[in-house]
Amino acid sequence: MPQSLEQSSQQVTQRGFTVLRDVYNSAEMQTVRTEIDTALSHAELDAGPIRSRQGRVYAARNVLELYPDVADVWKRTPLVQLLLNQLGNDCGLVRVLYFDKPSDQSWSLPWHKDLTIAVKDNQIKSQQFTKPTTKAGVPHVEASLEVLQAMLTLRIHLDDADAGNGALKVIPGSQLSGKQAVATSDEQVHLVEARAGGVLAMSPLISHASGEVQDAGRHRRILHLEFCGIKDLPDGFEWNHFLPVCS
Repeated sequence: MPQSLEQSSQQVTQRGFTVLRDVYNSAEMQTVRTEIDTALSHAELDAGPIRSRQGRVYAARNVLELYPDVADVWKRTPLVQLLLNQLGNDCGLVRVLYFDKPSDQSWSLPWHKDLTIAVKDNQIKSQQFTKPTTKAGVPHVEASLEVLQAMLTLRIHLDDADAGNGALKVIPGSQLSGKQAVATSDEQVHLVEARAGGVLAMSPLISHASGEVQDAGRHRRILHLEFCGIKDLPDGFEWNHFLPVCS
């Protein structure tokens, strides 16, 4: 039985994450996989937002430009309800990334928290936004704690994810330490397993990592969508994109 909105929201608040099972059926997932593969195949490889090895795309930034339909892919009732419940009615989609882990091109990801956001201009003087960088031609900054606490990430699993293909690992409750890293032990680590069509909702402040793909011939494709409940950023900063959830 699918868990209730109350259960999902409680898990996000207390543990920093929740998994919504079977949000998409197999036919819907196949359509999304085909559409994004087609969109990425038309982009110039290893230039700007696309990263590939031997002609195979393993990561992409600026997915809203490369695959505009992604702005509607996530619009499923349980996802919309969770976003509105956690972030409020003024929340919006602010960034979309794409990741894959083909077995012959794998890598491990060390423990970290997602602290950067995409903005229109990162040269504005501010004490709330720091460490300006440019990623795939888009200005980024490390966001303030207030902004990060008002964000939620949805990771749509385009493939089954488990220990064999580098599923994400998290430290439950670590979002409560803010931007600070937390000590990890094997007892604390939770492996986030999900079937294709499942969605991981998580705070950007939860400590997370992933290992290499162990099973040959498997992918671990993810659409990573970031949302925030604060439309108007302080100090004159503007989101690079802000697409309202309620429009």
